[in-house]
Amino acid sequence: MLKLFEVTGFKNFENTFRLDFSDVRDYKFNNCCISNGLLSKIIIYGKNAVGKSNFGLALFDIVSHLTSNNVSPGLYDYYLNVNNKAGYAEFHYIFSFDNGEVDYRYRKNEKQTLVYETVAIDGNRLFTYDYEDQRGDLSGLQTLTTTLNLSFRGSDSILKYTIANSALPNDHPLYQMLRFVSKMLWFRGLDENRYIGYKSNSKDYLDFIFNGDLLKEFESFLHQAGIKENLTAKQDADGTKRLYFDTRKPLPFFKVASNGTKALYTFFYWSRTAADVSLLFIDGFDAYYHYELSETLVGLLEQTSGVQSILTSHNTNLLSNRIMRPDCYFILTDEKLTSFANATDRELREGHNLEKLYMSGEFNG
Repeated sequence: MLKLFEVTGFKNFENTFRLDFSDVRDYKFNNCCISNGLLSKIIIYGKNAVGKSNFGLALFDIVSHLTSNNVSPGLYDYYLNVNNKAGYAEFHYIFSFDNGEVDYRYRKNEKQTLVYETVAIDGNRLFTYDYEDQRGDLSGLQTLTTTLNLSFRGSDSILKYTIANSALPNDHPLYQMLRFVSKMLWFRGLDENRYIGYKSNSKDYLDFIFNGDLLKEFESFLHQAGIKENLTAKQDADGTKRLYFDTRKPLPFFKVASNGTKALYTFFYWSRTAADVSLLFIDGFDAYYHYELSETLVGLLEQTSGVQSILTSHNTNLLSNRIMRPDCYFILTDEKLTSFANATDRELREGHNLEKLYMSGEFNG
């Protein structure tokens, strides 16, 4: 699981912003939000344009150079913060697994080219390398895997090359880290299929629903969300099977469905095709949802054990200790990202009304 993430100099984040998943309080309620001693269910609040979406992009930058999974075009335009004087953005991850911790830090320039990389396992430095000067300390790497020939690496990340070309035990922390990163998924909760990670393409986005009983399952899902219409599949004149509302005159789903209904399709698609996701980030997950439906979806995510989920939202109805807990609600400002538990001197208890406190500015200090 991811234990710590820091970003500096990227988009909104001129200074260092941190999300510490190990900052867990001793609350005795909603322990489903904690897994292996780490935060596993998080909701991030903040004003418009403060950087909630960009924080998700920062967190998922690692996908672009360690995997071949999808990164929707345009998401990483204007890469560096406008006040960035260093000439690079820095990303820092600490992953915690049963067999050890991987501490991974790297830098990328405006062209999103890797310029620096360093890795440690359980506090022992594996390597440090400066790609601009083409020099570094690879001694730990040479000790770990004596047969690795870096002369064939080309322009690849040394870490990526090492994982792909070393005969390490299957449960080695480096392999565990790559598997974790390969299963990370970011998507928007809006009516669009833009995503980062998990797989290389989503060509099945429009027709996966026709597999097995998924059409009926999705229809039931919509009924639970308060959408009464039934669904049907229809083969059009061009020979393509498409999804329709089963009305007296069938109506094409993707042409007449509301934004909220299409957003539910996106949520359903990923919930069925990314069942083994490691870390899920849904940007604006409930932008079109009624507050009761938003709460239902949060409940569904809380049932996915072992998965770290991060949501961004403006829906203050979700701010309740009945749903989550103060160390899992975060507020993002221009200066920092901090949990509600750390954003006030007040000792927050289960009986506190978090929504009322948030609206009164309790967590803006």
